[in-house]
Amino acid sequence: MPFADELVNARTAQSLIRAVRIALPGADPASLRAAARRLGPLSLRERADLLRDALLADLPGDYAELARVVRAARDGVPEFGGWLIWPVTSAVATKAVAEGTDASFDDAMALLAELTGLLTSEFALRILLRHDLDRALEIIAGWTASSDTDVRRLASEGTRPYLPWSVRVPGLLARPGATVPVLDALHGDDSEYVRRSVANHLNDLSRDHADLAVATARRWLDTPAPTTGRLVRHGLRTLVKRGHPGALELLGFAPATLEIDGPVLDRTRVPFGGSVRFTAAIRNTGAETVRLAIDYVVHHHRANGSQSARTFKLTTRALAPDETIAVTREHSFRPLTTRRYHPGPHAVALQINGVRSNRAEFELQASPED
Repeated sequence: MPFADELVNARTAQSLIRAVRIALPGADPASLRAAARRLGPLSLRERADLLRDALLADLPGDYAELARVVRAARDGVPEFGGWLIWPVTSAVATKAVAEGTDASFDDAMALLAELTGLLTSEFALRILLRHDLDRALEIIAGWTASSDTDVRRLASEGTRPYLPWSVRVPGLLARPGATVPVLDALHGDDSEYVRRSVANHLNDLSRDHADLAVATARRWLDTPAPTTGRLVRHGLRTLVKRGHPGALELLGFAPATLEIDGPVLDRTRVPFGGSVRFTAAIRNTGAETVRLAIDYVVHHHRANGSQSARTFKLTTRALAPDETIAVTREHSFRPLTTRRYHPGPHAVALQINGVRSNRAEFELQASPED
């Protein structure tokens, strides 16, 4: 399986070159040929941007000419799809913004909707959102009623505050309620693909505006569809990990009276690349059955000597009065490309319905190479 950066690669560029030649006979995509040789050291988004700029250099006409070539490629080139869609849609959006007319902007929005099913237009949509947020959102509101699942999903995914791999849209971050009507229209969608996007969008929103995310989810749960509960649980997952009282209460995780024995570690010195196992016993000392969101928190040692906490999902359980459950988990410190571990003092704690237990301390040893 390729690394993410390799998803846009020399084969992507060659496919785009062939598409241009078929859609525009006589064209000489020299800039695309040169770009294909320069992809190696670049990140995924940088690769997409490089091919976008090369495509714009090879097709220097106005927006209407670019849109004509793109539609001709879509209709006449069988391999026109996949990761080449990112630079193509970005070129469409960039050219429309540069031209600066309402007609080119509106047609670019329409063309992105036409192309999104071939991969996704979510990254290019950010360019248009940054240029004219209100005009874009007005058009996107219409997409929520589209018969095309991919277009409805684009309405939610393309407007996410923290869409992965994408540029930020300052207007969306400054106006957190701007996309709530899109989510309201789509949270009960027939498609799990669309609902998953809505949940991820809600989770993005919760990162900076927790109360707004909880209030939005609460409205949905007032008149729920069979799928609403699952969507809300996924959409509020970050707030549950943070122990946000409103999110926990909404999901039925009320304050509980508990007796916690642990966590107890199987070792206090963990070799680099090894793992630590912990166990704990949790007893409900209250008079009512309680629902428990049981997570655990690892306090990682940082290079500057401080610690940073990261929360991991453990389990969800209902616990009757005087009932006890045992939990156990093995946490690995195997090296990852996405996380660097630093030797030194670490700790693990439970977090139950947002409340953290006592910490159990351990030492992560240095790598033999250090």
